[in-house]
Amino acid sequence: MKNYRTFILLAVVTILASCNKPKTAEEKPVRSPPVITTSQVLTQTLAITEEAVGTLEGLVDPTVTSEIAARVIKVDVSVGQTVKKGQLIALLDATDSGLARQEAQAEVARIEVLLANQERTVARNQALVDKNFISKNALDDATAQQNALKQQLQAAKIRVASASSNNAKTRIFSPADGKVEKKIVDTGEYVRAGDPIVQIIGNQKLRAHIPFPENIAVKIKPGQPIKLSTPTSGTIVNTTVKEIKPLIMVDNRSVDVIADVDYTPGWQAGASINAELTLNQKDGVLMVPEQSVVMRPAGEVVYVIENNTAHQRIIQTGERKSGMVEVTDGLEAGAKVAVDGAAYLTDKTPVKVPTTISTAGKI
Repeated sequence: MKNYRTFILLAVVTILASCNKPKTAEEKPVRSPPVITTSQVLTQTLAITEEAVGTLEGLVDPTVTSEIAARVIKVDVSVGQTVKKGQLIALLDATDSGLARQEAQAEVARIEVLLANQERTVARNQALVDKNFISKNALDDATAQQNALKQQLQAAKIRVASASSNNAKTRIFSPADGKVEKKIVDTGEYVRAGDPIVQIIGNQKLRAHIPFPENIAVKIKPGQPIKLSTPTSGTIVNTTVKEIKPLIMVDNRSVDVIADVDYTPGWQAGASINAELTLNQKDGVLMVPEQSVVMRPAGEVVYVIENNTAHQRIIQTGERKSGMVEVTDGLEAGAKVAVDGAAYLTDKTPVKVPTTISTAGKI
């Protein structure tokens, strides 16, 4: 029993001795330098912009109307249909205008006969006056009747022309490219002159209405560049400000900025519009990626990489745009700053840098 206790005691002492044995240098873990990406800081041109969302309207937004009174034979378009300029929209009954033209032509023929007879009467009376067989009053009366018939003939010919024109107006055509928004009359209905047939939204010329905040209204001037895009098309349009409405819209405290857009495939009246207005432009600006700027107790910092070592630099920042930050103080052009992994660095941290990204250009 005594030997057994001695054995147990020796085992415990051995275990405790092994636990207290100091670790050798080879047992300490070795940490690899963090892998980061860097960006070389170069001077750039920075456009100071303001963004807003507006709407597009068609400058050509015609309500196609009838120019004559007639019955509608056919409306040849439907709501939502795309139409081209000169495309047939509707056909009206030409019966009334045809009869009016025939009546006017018959009137012209009748007056021409009367006028021919009156001209002979005037010529005969003139000969009699020359021979003193009748008084000059009789000649004057005949001449007056001749002049009256000439005026009646002219009026009758105008009615013929008008009736012919009305006959042509029984075919109604689209005044512009666009889309049928509303069909107002149907086949068989009777319309008067001026009554609407269909309403078309034209896309040949569009106008963008963009509400910008009232606090930048004084910075907006006609002619300033503005970049527009719309969800209905992948085409970006670069144009200029045409007009700034002087009144401030009470509901959203904004001013209505107007820019015109020429025909662009896919752009449609009524669609929303995304606008980026250039208010100013700064040259020689230092920009770094947003990931490079890290908050530390000392303020905003970046880590400049030199000889695979991160050096902390306290900076002052300015504008932020498109994932980039303007650096106004604390950094020089040509420096390489940490991008991915910058948030985990401290001053004088060894790093491994596989690539460097350039940030030159215009933002």
